[in-house]
Amino acid sequence: MSASHQTIEHDVPQSYRDTILKWNGWGYSDSLFAINKDGHVTFTGDKYDISGKVMPHFRPWFENYLGIDLNYVSPAQKLSDVVIEPPVENEDLIEFLKENKLSFSNDPKIRLMRAHGHTVHDMVNLREGKIPRLPDVVVWPKSEQEIVKIIEGAMSHNCAIIPIGGGTSVTNALDTPVTEKRAVISMDMALLDKILWIDRENLTCRAQAGIVGQSLERQLNSKGFTCGHEPDSIEFSTLGGWVSTRASGMKKNKYGNIEDLVVHMNFVCPKGIIQKQCQVPRISCGPDIHQVILGSEGTFGVVSEVTIKIFPLPEVKRYGSFVFPNFESGVNFFRKVASRRIQPASLRLMDNDQFVMGQALKVASDSWWASLKSSVSKMYITSWKGFKVDEICAATCVYEGSREEVDQQEDRLNKLAENFQGVVGGEENGQYGYRLTFAIAYLRDLGMNHGVLGESFETSVPWDKVLTLCRNVKELMRREAKAQGVKHPVLASCRVTQVYDAGACVYFYFGFNARGLPNGLQVYDRIETAARDEIIACGGSISHHHGVGKIRKQWMLTTNGAVGIALLKAIKSELDPANIFANANLIDIIGSPHSKL
Repeated sequence: MSASHQTIEHDVPQSYRDTILKWNGWGYSDSLFAINKDGHVTFTGDKYDISGKVMPHFRPWFENYLGIDLNYVSPAQKLSDVVIEPPVENEDLIEFLKENKLSFSNDPKIRLMRAHGHTVHDMVNLREGKIPRLPDVVVWPKSEQEIVKIIEGAMSHNCAIIPIGGGTSVTNALDTPVTEKRAVISMDMALLDKILWIDRENLTCRAQAGIVGQSLERQLNSKGFTCGHEPDSIEFSTLGGWVSTRASGMKKNKYGNIEDLVVHMNFVCPKGIIQKQCQVPRISCGPDIHQVILGSEGTFGVVSEVTIKIFPLPEVKRYGSFVFPNFESGVNFFRKVASRRIQPASLRLMDNDQFVMGQALKVASDSWWASLKSSVSKMYITSWKGFKVDEICAATCVYEGSREEVDQQEDRLNKLAENFQGVVGGEENGQYGYRLTFAIAYLRDLGMNHGVLGESFETSVPWDKVLTLCRNVKELMRREAKAQGVKHPVLASCRVTQVYDAGACVYFYFGFNARGLPNGLQVYDRIETAARDEIIACGGSISHHHGVGKIRKQWMLTTNGAVGIALLKAIKSELDPANIFANANLIDIIGSPHSKL
């Protein structure tokens, strides 16, 4: 890595972000899908159930399904070869940081690691060394008072601020606007990572906003509690990030979404600190200020502390699974589960494409008995039950509660599934499918090594539109890919991940072999834009929990209406009149460099 400027820094912490995470891919540096010496796909490292295991069926699926030639390699640029532009200089700011003994650095790699999230755009840019505008200095607050001080410094010295939590954004929310001329501070919340107190009597917990999800959960577990919030990104995302994006977790059916868990929070903005006077389960005091902060994505200020509900660890945690003859049967089962309000902690339905991919990712068995059970199960499903291999779909579930509660939940769902031709798939398959979620995010990096571009995106939709939306969007992605010149088969799949009384969350997974295309990323953009238009036309939302950032900002007017956008702008103008928090997420501000108005 080269840079033509002097590195200036003070009291730089040893951050997990700089030591154990990839700089141009998902997750831990030692964890990735790779091709071993025998030509099979394996997973490296030691952090996941599939680590060190061989997946003998995945390479054939990967090559045939997406038309991949694994002899063709699209290597990523080495970090040492990436050229990073020097930062925008602001000597007054540097002096301010030194005088106030704030931890900071303008080191090129440190700036780079905080300049992006995990969209396909971010990964392509990093792999190709096409680095867009970076923040100019990284600052690590160690207390709420230091957050206030940093904001004061930015206001006094004409700087912008972009907060960063876990860096797992998939909306371009962390990108520095290329038109921003001021020096940009990346406010890294990593040092604000502590649980401040646990209230056993009221079942609440106060924690700093930079605490990573798995650390929060591990510490609560050691005291006999859980927060129940388990997004796919829990290993790396933070409490503050959950609040800022209105996040949702895989076990929301039992514990709720983040807006259901928040009891109290502190929010620091250029006008001061926003906080309610008391920490109570509910309050009637006009419009809820928390709802202004939830989902604000760093545009108004930064979350510093949060009080959340916690729950006693369940006596029993049990996995389960079902196999259905087709996606429609599975959706109808989910709809009935929702109408009866008998959903377990987690309930997720994969369509046929994802079911097949999940089977391809099964690890090799060392056990003759396990292999026999697998072959007998397949025979039972396909031959004896008459399910068609190209239509089968599967659901995974997690039950949590007392032994009696879990037994009752499992029995109710097993009996109900029979009404929709569902077959119980067993605990082992449910556990494997659920835990595979945390490793599957690494698949995109393997794909990119061989020319595949892929992404996931989500929506929420009423029950009566789920099937139509899923069918139309998948068909559109395949049709649009062909129209854009994609020569190979595409992955266009979906799954239902969260269940509500009035509808569900639907995830789409899309990937294609970009080999031979002059600009694969441009093709991807056109397809996803068309897919999002179709989602909205079919009655879906702009997003269920990923948020808006910059990537979905073009649909904000349609979603909220002109008066709603005017209200958001008025809030921004009141809380941050100088546009210090200038990440340009959600809305454009009249008079700012990135305004389109």
